[in-house]
Amino acid sequence: MPSTYEISSCRDPQYSQSLKGRGPKVFEINPLQDPRWEAFVNVHPDASVFHQVEWLEALKSCYGYVPVALSLSPPGSPLENGLLFCGVQSWLTGNRLVSIPFSDHCEPLLSDPEELEQFVGDLAERVDRKQWKYFEIRPTLYTPNAAKHMGVSQNYYFHRLDLRPSEQALLENFHKDSVRRKIRRAEREGLLYEEGTSETLLQHFYKLMIITRRRQGLPPQPLKWFRSLIACMRKDIQIRVALKGDTPVASILTLSCRRSLVYKYGCSDSRFSNLGGMALLLWKAIQQAKANGFEAFDMGRSNIDNPGLTTFKEHWGAERSAVNYWRYPVQSAFYNPERLIKYGKHLISITPDGPLVMLGNLLYRHIG
Repeated sequence: MPSTYEISSCRDPQYSQSLKGRGPKVFEINPLQDPRWEAFVNVHPDASVFHQVEWLEALKSCYGYVPVALSLSPPGSPLENGLLFCGVQSWLTGNRLVSIPFSDHCEPLLSDPEELEQFVGDLAERVDRKQWKYFEIRPTLYTPNAAKHMGVSQNYYFHRLDLRPSEQALLENFHKDSVRRKIRRAEREGLLYEEGTSETLLQHFYKLMIITRRRQGLPPQPLKWFRSLIACMRKDIQIRVALKGDTPVASILTLSCRRSLVYKYGCSDSRFSNLGGMALLLWKAIQQAKANGFEAFDMGRSNIDNPGLTTFKEHWGAERSAVNYWRYPVQSAFYNPERLIKYGKHLISITPDGPLVMLGNLLYRHIG
């Protein structure tokens, strides 16, 4: 993995203006219509599932976010770099530019670290001109210079499991009690395993998602979002469900991107947590990924103040790295639109399923 780069970033009030007239010109492209974007993403080593056209199509279909990519490559020439973002326009949480909504991370795709300064300057100029709240980038490799008026808005851990060792070596590296024992328990309990994208599996998954989000004090994401992912990702999405008889006890949603399998969503019924359903699902996903030639299992982001989730992922042998979300201007780093759905934790815990789903349908497009 490349080392972390230090990037000269923005701004004083004249920052974006000072970049005009010097350095390469920044061009704007539509990644859903310009075929260069898909070709570029398919070969760039830092590209992830969150850069893929299919993910962008799902964002637009469900939430109406229109993706834009900036590049220093002129029209008609192959793309050599790009920074992807969507405009989130909301009367409730304000207007802002996000790279990219509902992604765990979204790397600026560069050929030279210094290219990021041009993109940051362009985004700063857009925010200043339109008087939007901020722009946010979610890199894993690039670190803007915090002294230049960008601030860290959120901190996460990101975990990735190397799938290149043998299946037996992976199994032996799992935590004896927290993982291997639970896999054996699931097998002894005779849990059933199903996968696919059928309506039945989607309903099982979403029922468990409502239960899990309520437990976390949050409304569930709209069912339309998961339908959009299924429609857009097609063969690169799987819903995996563990059942005790006819009762779904745990489910995960995974996405495929080149040589990586991405664990994006997970949910379970805590009444059956002792049966090992989640362990069974992750182990099945890992086995299938290895059989299909994948080299990594991305286990997603974790809040740094959630040591339980961090430990759970590391018990699978996943390696931890830090992910910081950076914002311009610096004062915007203290604003978190996600707090909008965290204020009513007690009310959410007692709200019936129907109104809770309606609340998620209302709020998530304002979160981004």
